[in-house]
Amino acid sequence: MYTIQLKINEKVYDKFIWLLSKFNKEEIEIVSESSDFIATKNYLQKELSEIERGKATFISQKEFENRLNGIV
Repeated sequence: MYTIQLKINEKVYDKFIWLLSKFNKEEIEIVSESSDFIATKNYLQKELSEIERGKATFISQKEFENRLNGIV
């Protein structure tokens, strides 16, 4: 079985769901996005926005390693 992800315009969403409901569960199953995926997506979009606006701060590879060693 394949899994695909679609973006569906709200104007046709109800019709699309109606069409999918005509298939049995062995043929098509609606799988919703996990909350982990949504949370990660939102976090990454926020981080990207900060980079694009020039608000992000960066550290060197050496500083990163030092911070990582301090955690372990």
